[in-house]
Amino acid sequence: MKAIHVDPDDYSLSWSETKTPIPAPGEVLIKVHATACNRADLLQRRGRYPVPDGASQILGLDASGIIAEVGAGVDRWSKGDRVCALLSGGGYAEYVTCPQRLLLPVPKHLSLTESAAIPEVFFTAFLNLFLEANQKPGEVVLVHAGASGVGTAAIQLCTTFGSPVIATASSTKLDFLRELGVELAIDRENEDFSQRVHEITDHQGADIILDPVGASYFTRNLHLLKSQGRLVLIGLLGGTETEISLARVLMKRLRIIGSVLRSRTLEEKTAIADDFRKKVWPRFEDGTLQPVIDRVLPIESAEKAHELLANNQTIGKVVLQIES
Repeated sequence: MKAIHVDPDDYSLSWSETKTPIPAPGEVLIKVHATACNRADLLQRRGRYPVPDGASQILGLDASGIIAEVGAGVDRWSKGDRVCALLSGGGYAEYVTCPQRLLLPVPKHLSLTESAAIPEVFFTAFLNLFLEANQKPGEVVLVHAGASGVGTAAIQLCTTFGSPVIATASSTKLDFLRELGVELAIDRENEDFSQRVHEITDHQGADIILDPVGASYFTRNLHLLKSQGRLVLIGLLGGTETEISLARVLMKRLRIIGSVLRSRTLEEKTAIADDFRKKVWPRFEDGTLQPVIDRVLPIESAEKAHELLANNQTIGKVVLQIES
């Protein structure tokens, strides 16, 4: 099969031959139709995101396609099934293996290309909003980087399950966020998001903040949280070092939650997937939830896709199509 390889010297990408994986017991082999770009791919490409033990070294945390082979003990799926999958790696390839419990059936109204944009970002948003932050209907949620893949997924989950949502993004993306259902779209470059959130909430603030930025937003995030508010850190794009007011954390009973998905154990991911399948997947099947796709490029254009993502030129996901 062919897969995207990273040159260890200059980090360039090439589409070239490699060995086809063999499904272990409990796994299936997927003939990949499409995969999607995530910021983790950009970090891994440059050696800044360690690959979990036992995972494929090939980039790619999403895949959609057709099951080509089933391993021993697989009892939920059959050869020929249309699926999309949450991966620990390996999606930028013609074939990838995946544990059967991390597969989702592609709804009839969605194409394989569309479904490739779902797993990583919607699992991430669901995990951090509902399982880590214990989001309840009516709670105000602030989503930073609202036009990102995770951001657009989080906004849809908030609006679908009854939470008012505020989001930050660059100015060119604000109209899209309003169309997606946010109550306030804040220009992260030209507005003080802390001041704007206080204005719209009558100085009450937010119950939950989903933040991929980190240090540069940290102090303002703490000031925005209501009593018993939860800040969920899912990235460190704005740095790693900051100061913290312990008095504020103590007196307001705040929770600061650090969260990752990829490095969790298979048992943890299976539990997340089971919960996601019950609570969220029916909303994809009835069309309530939809993947947000900026553009679809051929897998050979992975380099261009990474440039677009690195330069924040996208809304939602960039999908890489492997088979037409």
